[in-house]
Amino acid sequence: MRWFALGLASLAALACATPRPVLYPNAALERVGREQAQRDIDACLALAERDVGHGGNRSGERVAARTATGAATGAAVGAAASRSAARGAAGGAAGAATHGILSSLLHPRRNQPDPVFRNYVDRCLHERGYDVIGWRAK
Repeated sequence: MRWFALGLASLAALACATPRPVLYPNAALERVGREQAQRDIDACLALAERDVGHGGNRSGERVAARTATGAATGAAVGAAASRSAARGAAGGAAGAATHGILSSLLHPRRNQPDPVFRNYVDRCLHERGYDVIGWRAK
């Protein structure tokens, strides 16, 4: 059961990973290097957060809320359906939590940032000479 919990925690961390811009290796990127480019990405992300916010798109918070709600529901159903309430609750909670995390992993668009936030960061990076080719969770 301990290994299952550790695996579940790892999946939760992966599901909550924040997407970041991926840059095309153009002349600006080659000139400044990857480290400076990452600092510029961080700066643009901070500016976007300050100026436009995430637009209510907090994917990590949504994953955690869905997982907690599913685990509580699974625990109640498991306890009611099992001869041993404790075992049933644990099994039901684990199964429902796994479902919540896997659902988030299998639907990656739900984890994408708000379009306004994303456009702000893309434009900020473009003004610094970078070409954003997409966003990916790291």
